[in-house]
Order: sequence, then C-alpha cells, then structure tokens
Amino acid sequence: MDADLPNRLKQIPELSEVPDKQIQWLLDNATCLSLKEGEFLFRKGDPIDTMSIILSGSFSIKVEQNGNYRFVSKIEKNSITGNLPYSRATTATGFAEANESSEVVVLHKSKFKEMIHKCDELTTALVHVMSTRIREFTKLQQQNDKMMALGKLSAGLSHELNNPSAAVVRSARSLKKHLSFLPDHFKNVIKIRIDDDAVDAVNKIVFDKAQQGEVTLPLSERSDREDDIAEWLEVNGFDDGYEIAEGFVDFNFSVEELEKVKNLVSKKDLIPILNWLNQVLTTEKLVNEIEDASQRINDLVLSVKSYTHMDQAPEKQPMDIHKGIKNTLTMLKHKVNKNNIEVVTQFADLPEVSLFVSEMNQVWTNLIDNAIDAMDNGNQRVLTVETLKDGEFVNVNISDSGKGIPEDIQGQIFDPFFTTKPIGQGTGLGLDVVKQIVNQHNGSIKVKSKPGETTFMVCVPIK
Repeated sequence: MDADLPNRLKQIPELSEVPDKQIQWLLDNATCLSLKEGEFLFRKGDPIDTMSIILSGSFSIKVEQNGNYRFVSKIEKNSITGNLPYSRATTATGFAEANESSEVVVLHKSKFKEMIHKCDELTTALVHVMSTRIREFTKLQQQNDKMMALGKLSAGLSHELNNPSAAVVRSARSLKKHLSFLPDHFKNVIKIRIDDDAVDAVNKIVFDKAQQGEVTLPLSERSDREDDIAEWLEVNGFDDGYEIAEGFVDFNFSVEELEKVKNLVSKKDLIPILNWLNQVLTTEKLVNEIEDASQRINDLVLSVKSYTHMDQAPEKQPMDIHKGIKNTLTMLKHKVNKNNIEVVTQFADLPEVSLFVSEMNQVWTNLIDNAIDAMDNGNQRVLTVETLKDGEFVNVNISDSGKGIPEDIQGQIFDPFFTTKPIGQGTGLGLDVVKQIVNQHNGSIKVKSKPGETTFMVCVPIK
C-alpha cells in the first residue's frame, strides 16, 4: 500500500479524529483496489459484505429497469459506503460503476468484531456514518413516497377534472352554435299574431317543462317516443322531425302535449312556435350542463382544499372525522372507478374529534389506497369504511375484500421499509407513517386479515 494512505484517510472528515493507531489497524486489515473507468465496485445481486472507502475517483450508482439503467446517485471521493458496523444490508440492488480511475480501501465485514473490540473511535465514527446514511435514505424514501402519493392524487384529480371541464367547453360551444340560429327564429316569432290566453298557455307548457328539468327514460321507451314525435313533426310541416325531436324527448314531451300547443295557435304559426320551444329547451339543457359541470369542478377544488387543510394552522382542531374520509374518497375516486370497486360507507353519529386534519387525511389515503391495491385481482371488490363510537374514542375500520395478508408477516407490516408491493410500487413507509401519525394522536392501529377480508382498525381519542 501507499505509505501516504494513513494521511489520505485522515483527510476524510468522518475519520479525521480517529487515532493514528486505529487508522493503521484499518489499513493492516484492508485491501486497496484500483478500478478503471467503466469497471464495477459492485453489481446487482452481489453480497454487501465489505466496507468501501473511496480514496480517489467517483462512482455512479445505477438501477436496472426494463433492461435500461437509470442513474440514482453518485459516490464521490472521500465517501464511506457499503457494509458498516451493525448494518443489516445484505444484497446490492444496483450497480456502482467507476466514472474514472478510482482507488478504494475495502474492509471485509469479518473484521468488524475485532474492530469493535479494539478500535472504539473508529467504530464510533463508522456508526455515525451509518446513522447519517439512514437519516438521508429515510428522508429520500419519504420524499419518494410523498411524490408517489402526489402522483396518484394528481392522476386522479386530472381525470376527475377533465370530464367536467370538457363538458363545460363542449356545452359552451354547442350553446354558441345554437344561439347563432336565434336571429332567424326570432324574426319568425315576432311575426306571430296570438292572443294573451294562448301566449300564457304556451308559456306555461314550456316553462313547466324547463322547471321540471330533463328526464331519463328507458332506452326502448325513449326511442319509441323520438319516433312518434319526429313523425308528428313531419306530418305538421317539418322537413326533418328527428332534428328537434330529441330535445322534446329530453324534457319528457309527448305527442299529446304537442297537440295541445297545436290547438292553441294557428297553423301558420305552429312551426315558428315549435322552433322557439326547442330553442328555449335546448338553451336550458346546455346551461344546466354547464352549471352541473362547473359545480363538479367547484366541489372537487373544495375537496382538495379541505383535504390538504392548506388554509389552516398546523394544530389540532375539532373536526368531523367523516369529512376527511369523504374528501379522501373523492381524491381516490378515479382509482376506485378504474378498478370497478364498490364503496360501502357505514357512518355512525359521531361527535367532533380533535385532529391534526391534514396528517389524518394521510392516514385515510394510505389505508384506502392500500385497500384498493389489495383488490387488483379479485372478482368481488368491495371497500368498506365503518365508523363507530366506543366510549371516549372513535373507531374507523377500513376493510377490503382482497387476498389478505399472510399471517407470518402481519407483525411486520408497520415496520419501516417493509412492503409487499413490487419494486417501484411501494417504499414500505406508508404504514410506518400511518402508525406514527396515529401515535401522534395518542391512538392505536391494528390489523386483522384472512383471505377475502382485511381490516385496519384505527382508534383515536375524541379529545
């Protein structure tokens, strides 16, 4: 080894206070590797059984996805990586490729027991490196978990917003096109000579229909009604009765009611009046569509605002616990619909509960999202959310009809980084975060599971 290696190791901040004798022990028991550009310090699947200290050069950490390599991070000069004292890492999940000619001091973990016994300061320094690495890794994983959750919510929100916003645009364009016919119809209407009683009678018919709103008829009945009205319109002077028959059917007009209109006016005024009736009803229909779609957008925006609680101070507040659950179901509605899941809510009459509202919404999101994922291959897909009062506590039970959680891992599901999901679909932090938030509320969370029924039971104090 290079005689200057002890000094080079002491230049590493984490090792700067380690006694020279312990640095020499490290070098006496380690191996120095030289790697060229493109060579690997480790590959996916290799055992993580050595500690590596990068003396010079650098390495790119990459993971393989669908046959391609994705850059994750970089190990710089003077970094300490690999297996460290008390580390539980076993197998590499990625690749470390040299970016340039690099020197690495490598210590096998078989030497750790001796190091812990003989080199107290060196061991302390390396444990500190490991704890720092754990904090940084946890922070990164939590950030990834939040981004994954945000991605799911964003996908659902964009889908839910797309439908009503498209409906607004479509109805507004149809209304604009429809109103372009108004001058011709208006010209024909003002030529009409009709007495006040007939005007009142026609007005009553059309505005009663508008007030009652549109109706939904069975398909076969609607088709028959359209045929009858179209035929009646053509008999009474329309070139194409089907052109406006649909509008009359939307508002539940019958041939008999059109006959009433016919009997109230002269023959020459019938077509202008029917065109006017169609104009009013079509305008009413399009305005209703715009109003309904706009209301859906408004409700969704309010749900997002309430879900994030972004306009409130971050402190506990008395809150209807059902509101957060309903808002969460709204956020995940797209995923529920996409997976053809039936949602059953059984809400008891509960008092307001003192909550960190935004944090508890994360609990409902994680539990409901996991329940949806658990039913991805089931035939009977039912999500049940039940609330009930138990003395000074409120219980919320979230159940799914999925395949269940194997009994041998039920005790591990709340552990950090434990996940049953495939790589890239879960970080193993969701239920750990859930448990932390529930504990923050002085509550508890339990799970019981069997094939076809898994229930997470959250219990929080009312005050």
